[in-house]
Amino acid sequence: MTIMSFLFFSALVATFTWKLSRTSQTDSSEGYFLAGRSLTWPFIAGSLLLTNLSTEQMVGLNGSAYTDGVSVMAWEIVAVLALVAMALFLLPRFLRCGVTTVPEYLAKRFDHQTQSICTLIFLSAYALILLPIILYTGATGLIGILDIQTMLGIESRAATMWVVVWSVGLIGTFYALFGGLKSVAVSDTLNSIGLLSGGLMVSWFGLSVLGEGSVSAGLSAVVEGNPGRLRSNGGPESSVPFSTVFSGVLLLHFFYWTCNQQIIQRTFGAASLAEGQKGVLTTGLLKLFGPLFLVLPGLIAWVMFPELGAAHADQAYGQLVNAVLPVGLVGFFAAAMLGAILSSYNSALNSTCTLFSLGLYQGMLAPQVSEREAVVAGKLFGWAIAAFSMATAPLLMGQESIFDYLQQMNGIYFVPILAVVLCAMLSPRMPSLAAKTGLIAGPLLVAGGYFIVPVRGLLGEVHEYHFLGLVFLILIAVMMVIQALAPREQPWEYIEPAVVDMAPWPQARLAGALLCAMVLALYALFFNFY
Repeated sequence: MTIMSFLFFSALVATFTWKLSRTSQTDSSEGYFLAGRSLTWPFIAGSLLLTNLSTEQMVGLNGSAYTDGVSVMAWEIVAVLALVAMALFLLPRFLRCGVTTVPEYLAKRFDHQTQSICTLIFLSAYALILLPIILYTGATGLIGILDIQTMLGIESRAATMWVVVWSVGLIGTFYALFGGLKSVAVSDTLNSIGLLSGGLMVSWFGLSVLGEGSVSAGLSAVVEGNPGRLRSNGGPESSVPFSTVFSGVLLLHFFYWTCNQQIIQRTFGAASLAEGQKGVLTTGLLKLFGPLFLVLPGLIAWVMFPELGAAHADQAYGQLVNAVLPVGLVGFFAAAMLGAILSSYNSALNSTCTLFSLGLYQGMLAPQVSEREAVVAGKLFGWAIAAFSMATAPLLMGQESIFDYLQQMNGIYFVPILAVVLCAMLSPRMPSLAAKTGLIAGPLLVAGGYFIVPVRGLLGEVHEYHFLGLVFLILIAVMMVIQALAPREQPWEYIEPAVVDMAPWPQARLAGALLCAMVLALYALFFNFY
């Protein structure tokens, strides 16, 4: 029954995706990488949400909640502030320039050398960090939910991991490389419906099982079983101390939702600025409900499976799903989880192809090639990166918290690129030398603080997220000094006509203000809670 429902829902999504995206043009760069700039707000919101809500969130964040409690909701709630900033400030500037990638924006704002440096940083990060983590956490979730190890009769969990990683990776690679962004956005939107409903069902049935048939009794059991763990203000022992919300955590969110190519590429494909703003702000509204299925299940698992311990926290979510969902729904939810894995993997791989094809191949290596040839080159590069990711993903087994590991590694490139993009937009006289300095020095500073023992010793007890905030301020200061010494002769201004309708959504500012107020209200509600 479980396998049948899994296969049925997976096939249903694949069929609808093919029907809705088969007429899209994928021979041109704009058609393949930006869905022909035709995406409306429901597809933007659905794709943004599901690209984010993959298994590194469902498995990883619930694993962190199992270990640390409610304070990890910062990884959901604070995202709303970044989405408001994207909708109101950064998106209009990106769409005004008609760019396909963030490095392309830096090429227009500074020069092609800056674009190349940024492209190489993105490609390295996606290949070495993001894609392997998506495949690993996805395989971890599916193995737990479907009990694949028993199903296949494989004694070794490591061998099972290799089988699942390569199976999911190959399916995702075909999705991403043959359909382009339109098929990714359509499948994301369809899968988001299943994932949201399935995620809420896990919480509902988990509370019901915990309360022996009563959801309210289950909530009481969660509260009683998590003393001191239901506070939004995490203490020094938490993976997210409250003070870090205002430094590294906020910066990681701002980059992720405003400059991360994997995420924002679908906003570049918006049919108009208004559609893009509505899609981004709708995502912000949905993120407010994220703790119901990204934090609450971890709290339930803490009460139900205390024997797991922190060392196996990332197995908590799959074990909970397998224990509380009815048999028929387990297959449905596993299919939705597969959709979530494919969503993040497809988006990251599609963005990798975009960055290589337009940023390196067409931009530097072969500037005279046709758009069709550039797309083909991007697909071939995508296959190479996919193979590398599938080969390295199983090697992540043994990490204590894969979600914390992901955030730490992300800081290496998140903070420098965010600093450069913000300076580019806010300081029209910023020279290209400043941008290149920030992009080169930033990753070296962060990596040095992480991995070089003497540097770590100098930092002492400084939390890693405060360290990221410190690096951000240093980079801004260095770039401003360079600007003071050698500013652009004329302030930069983009004068080409816009490629889409730039009329903003009339309710954007009001919606943004309401979302920010809701974030403050949620934090206040759980501040110093039980």
